[in-house]
Amino acid sequence: MPKTSKYIFITGGVLSSLGKGIASSSIGLLLRQRGFTVTVQKMDPYINVDPGTMNPYQHGEVYVTDDGAETDLDLGHYERFLDENMSKANTASAGQVYYDVIMRERQGAYLGKTVQVVPHITDEIKHRMRAFDGKYDIVIIEIGGTVGDIESLPFLEACRQLRLEVGRGNAMDIHLTYVPFIKSANELKTKPTQHSVKTLMEFGITPDVLLCRAEMKLGKDIRSKIALFCNVEERSVIEALDAPTIYEVPMMFAKHELDTIICEKLNLKRSRRDLETWSRFVHRIKSPRHSVEIGFVGKYNKYPDSYKSIIEALTHAGAINDTRVVIRWIDSEEVTAANVDQMLKGVNGILVAPGFGHRGIDGKITSIHWARTHDVPFFGICLGMQCAVIEYARNVLGMPAANSSEFKRNKFSVIDLLPEQRSITDKGGTMRLGAYPCHLERKSKAFAAYKSEHINERHRHRYEFNNDFREVFTAAGLKISGTSPDGRLVEIVEVPSHRWFVGVQFHPELKSRAVTGHPLFVAFIKAARALAQENL
Repeated sequence: MPKTSKYIFITGGVLSSLGKGIASSSIGLLLRQRGFTVTVQKMDPYINVDPGTMNPYQHGEVYVTDDGAETDLDLGHYERFLDENMSKANTASAGQVYYDVIMRERQGAYLGKTVQVVPHITDEIKHRMRAFDGKYDIVIIEIGGTVGDIESLPFLEACRQLRLEVGRGNAMDIHLTYVPFIKSANELKTKPTQHSVKTLMEFGITPDVLLCRAEMKLGKDIRSKIALFCNVEERSVIEALDAPTIYEVPMMFAKHELDTIICEKLNLKRSRRDLETWSRFVHRIKSPRHSVEIGFVGKYNKYPDSYKSIIEALTHAGAINDTRVVIRWIDSEEVTAANVDQMLKGVNGILVAPGFGHRGIDGKITSIHWARTHDVPFFGICLGMQCAVIEYARNVLGMPAANSSEFKRNKFSVIDLLPEQRSITDKGGTMRLGAYPCHLERKSKAFAAYKSEHINERHRHRYEFNNDFREVFTAAGLKISGTSPDGRLVEIVEVPSHRWFVGVQFHPELKSRAVTGHPLFVAFIKAARALAQENL
């Protein structure tokens, strides 16, 4: 018989946003460091097929995998911690599950049976949960939302059934909950955790470990009380305190021997964990020798999770450069030619973020002009690269009407749709998505960063550099340093005379990993650090 994977379900209670994604990633890292093969899945109860059409203010960034899946941002945490690429099989939403079941019903696959949540929806969820069965030693499955939410009930029922099917010792539940500190009473309160566990047990799931989010350490009395009322061993009641950096969480869990407890409950042979490299990485984040300030020009700044992967990529690059990266958040809607000096003065680098739509575009273009004319390191990502092309056309090529056809179509649309995109009406999943190859010019800043002529990077966009203007741009000094292998698509532009001015059509932040970072972010922060040292 083929090997069967061990399953760890991560559920959450009391509140959302307690950090199930970080907990899942941290547990995965600890188990990998013990020599096990691990993958993580995210099961999201929302009815959307995927988050691709969701507002960033509601859902944060959309994370894209190599195979083009538009996913929850937690998959970014999984990849960054585990240094392993996720895929479409690592994520499922209620929308996908119901859609597939309904399509099969329409095709007559159920032979006239009444299609129900149990067993048809739960069977489809279990089928997705078992996508990696036998391929990994351990499969961690994070259930989105909070226990008690109506939409999450089929997922919890699928968890219950799968635990029963694989048998005791092959599956466990880790429940992330909240222990609030009530200031007026001057004490931690365990009742929310008790109610959360009670609700979970009503669905037939008894947690094996409790991760208790709290503002202060849980004393023995508190842990004993939680253990007693929640039917969990006291050593399995583990505090999960706020950490200076999310990358310290695995070390905090290791201190409480969480991975050892998991190995015992899943009958896994324990080997020595090695966190030495990870510890050095965390130390560089917490105690760097240098510091830079980066002007982050975006239009979703009120909700930083909209740019989660970029923020983490800057953290990785900072650690590699032994540099603390301080972000100066700049709302692109507020930047004008009159105030740009005041808003950007003193920054050591400027990053213009991706996005969609015309809102805030003038501020981005104004910021790029300031970076180019003040010789301040500039990094433009996706829409940021397109804005750099527009700025160059307006202020160097003498095309004041230059624009993107996304905002205003005219004869100076230096950014435009490809012919195959012009007839598309469905918004979801129809952009250029996933990993595409790119060829680099050897004499370029991009090649100096990657040290390779051939790279693969992930995309999520609809508009492209308009090749009708390619010759006039290059004649005026804009270097096209990266293209698709057939030369048709422009992927990277640079200004060679500038200290460090690079715009990329893809999303390099999606391939940045803890410890190793991403070549372009590392090079950008290195250039920013050099400028900061010059100004000392």
